Amino acid sequence: MSLFITCPVEDVERATAFYTALGWTLNAEMSDHNVSCFAIAPEQYVMLGSREMYASVGGVEELVGEPDTPSKVTVSFDLDSRAAVDALIERAAAAGGRIGDTDDYPFMYQRQFDDLDGYHYSPFWMKPEIASQT
Repeated sequence: MSLFITCPVEDVERATAFYTALGWTLNAEMSDHNVSCFAIAPEQYVMLGSREMYASVGGVEELVGEPDTPSKVTVSFDLDSRAAVDALIERAAAAGGRIGDTDDYPFMYQRQFDDLDGYHYSPFWMKPEIASQT
């Protein structure tokens, strides 16, 4: 199954630069001046569409908030190591993202960041002793 998370953004070019700085892969075949598509894992994508394009698809005009009030959906995903989580957060900070909390649970290490349009991401690493029990 493929997963596509579509987010309206204020400026597609600016959003594209941010996600490129994260090290995520732009899918040029699924991108144009109105939308950028980034592969975040096999068959999993974040689509960054202009607010106008987003509102025109599926009659969602009333669902598109203002630039300061995007939908607060947390996109969580696992990475291979604690260092990989920290490295992604460092790239997000360097690209202008807002860095949030760090949670170091007995079973998981998790950090938070918001992109330039306010979308919230929560990369995490499951600690090996717990992951082996699942």
